[in-house]
This record gives sequence, C-alpha cells and structure tokens, in this order.
Amino acid sequence: MKKNLIALLLVVFAFVNQGFAQQTDKVHKIVFHLATSDTLAHKALAKQVANVLDYWKNAQIEVVVHNNGIGFMKKNEAKTAKEIEALKARGVTFAVCENTLKQRKIDKSEILPEAVFVPVGIAELVLKQEDGWAYIKAGF
Repeated sequence: MKKNLIALLLVVFAFVNQGFAQQTDKVHKIVFHLATSDTLAHKALAKQVANVLDYWKNAQIEVVVHNNGIGFMKKNEAKTAKEIEALKARGVTFAVCENTLKQRKIDKSEILPEAVFVPVGIAELVLKQEDGWAYIKAGF
C-alpha cells in the first residue's frame, strides 16, 4: 500500500513539475500601452514591467508611448529614466509614436536614447495584438 502511494505521489509530482516547466518555457509577448501623463502611473508601469520580467525571464515586452504619455520618454521630464535604461538592458522595447512628436513639435533628440520610433502608436498596438501579443493598458 505504501509503495502504491509513493508511486502515485511521484507520478503526480512529475506532472505538476512538467506543467511548471512548460509555463516558464513559453515566451510570453506583452505590449503595454502608455498614454497618460500621470508620473505615478509611469513609476507603476516601470515596476510592473520589471515584475513580469522577474517572473518570466524570457518574456518579450514592448511599451508603446503616445499622446499624454510622451513625458515618460522625454529626457527633461522622465522620472523613471534609470528604470527605463535598466529595462532596455533586459530586452524591453520602448516604442515612441512619431505622430505625437510631430503634433507636439518634439524633436527625436529630446527623447531618451532607449526609444525606438513607430509612425503611429495606435497602429503599433493593433499590429502587436494581431500578432498575438497580450495587451495591457498602463495606468490606474
């Protein structure tokens, strides 16, 4: 009887362990949408992205910044520039909307060097979702 119970526990443990292995092996693709000027939301976003990467080391993450969120990536306004630099080093992409820059007359040189530029922020979000990326709206 004890042998059967031990064998059953080993089988259950093997299945549970295999399930956890599959969960961490999967590459999760997540796009965060930032369009708020709220610096508390900016700080929360940086922390949330770091938390996701701590949990899923190989997650692919892109933060799309447009409209009122542009201060998140402006050199003279960014309150989380060090966090952005550290997240970029961990593979996070920070995509800045060129339409927002044009509308607000902001030169690309005013944007943190960690940025990449996309023609239309909303279109970038749509493309990511069409490619199967999970969508997360940043903010409260």
